[in-house]
Amino acid sequence: MHKIWLIIKREYLTRVRKKTFIISTLLFPLLYLALIFGMGYIAEKSKQNLRIAIIDSSGYFTEQALSKQNNIDNGSTLVFIKDSANKIITDYKAAGYDGYIVIPAMTWQSARTNALLFKANKSYGGTSTAGLEAKLNRIWDEVKNENLGIDAEKRKILTDSRITVSSSNLKDEKANAKTAEGIVFACGFLIYLILLIYGSQVMMGVMEEKTSRIAEVIVSSVKPFQMMLGKILGIGLVALTQFFLWIAFVLIVYNIGKATGGGGIANAMVGNMQQMFSSVDVPLILFCFGFYFLAGFFFYASLYGAIGSAVNEDMREAQSLSFPITMLVIISIAIMSSAIANPTSQIAVWASIIPFSSPIVMMARIPFGVPNTVPWWQLGLSMAMLILGFIFTVWFAAKIYRTGILMYGKKPSWKEMLKWAFRKN
Repeated sequence: MHKIWLIIKREYLTRVRKKTFIISTLLFPLLYLALIFGMGYIAEKSKQNLRIAIIDSSGYFTEQALSKQNNIDNGSTLVFIKDSANKIITDYKAAGYDGYIVIPAMTWQSARTNALLFKANKSYGGTSTAGLEAKLNRIWDEVKNENLGIDAEKRKILTDSRITVSSSNLKDEKANAKTAEGIVFACGFLIYLILLIYGSQVMMGVMEEKTSRIAEVIVSSVKPFQMMLGKILGIGLVALTQFFLWIAFVLIVYNIGKATGGGGIANAMVGNMQQMFSSVDVPLILFCFGFYFLAGFFFYASLYGAIGSAVNEDMREAQSLSFPITMLVIISIAIMSSAIANPTSQIAVWASIIPFSSPIVMMARIPFGVPNTVPWWQLGLSMAMLILGFIFTVWFAAKIYRTGILMYGKKPSWKEMLKWAFRKN
């Protein structure tokens, strides 16, 4: 145990002291903020406010109606053309327009879709035409309401009165389907990222030791199982450290925003989160997330470590051998989507028990309710299988590590690696 602790300490300290760890820890939240605000800025700057000529033959899209919509929405400007329509059609650019729409003669009782063409010398994106379409549809709705005798009060009743249907578990009050879906995607993709990012770090760490010949010295004094277990646990603690630092960053940003006048927005967000989480079993979800977060990482990290010990410094070789493991994680994400749609289906149940997919798929089922959607025996069996799977994969990786770490210049296959794993001492 003392040797395992020394390996854990070495792996942890050597990584958290690196400049790359500090930079990535600071860079990720900054990039995340830049992504959020940058996307909004880019979307705002990329908006096209067009000046469009409306040539109306129906008598519904009047100058007054168009002016009203222009005042409501600051997007594209619709200009009613009373005279010289032919001149606009011939050369709309010279008249100062980006394009024109000819509205044919039609009646308000028309049941078919009135497809209008926005004519211009170039194509515009869906965002530009969506705003234009919304304005014209609001005018068309007012025309129909007026002819049907629907006043403002009745319109308000029609627009405000809506029926919404959400799933409610009669046996488990803390199981809201809409809330569960949001939690599932957040947990699933976070585990997915951690498995790929830090699992590959285990592989790279083992490869570095092999190419630098440090492993030859270490293996002489430490058993392969102890070496592999210590390395996985050490890098796992690095992942946890970085994860908690990111959480701390989010809390700091929230408090700064609250202190600098963003309290209204921040409190509203917190209020919405409290209301949302009141419909789920938060302690159970947090416990299960922590378990599957760590156990899933340990399980996959041991497999990545086995590959790292078998290959040399050739990254293409490492990527080729690690591809099947990466595909298992990607397949788990695909099954997660199926589990969200039907958390009690056979594929969702078995995928949440098998260790290769349980870290992601079981977290897709738990927010929908325990013990009714996910019986206690399934949750217990899934955890037990994942723990046993982790112990087996560490043993499996250690057996490959014992042989592969001392081999140089040879490209192993999965068949050879399996022979190393099950070779008798």
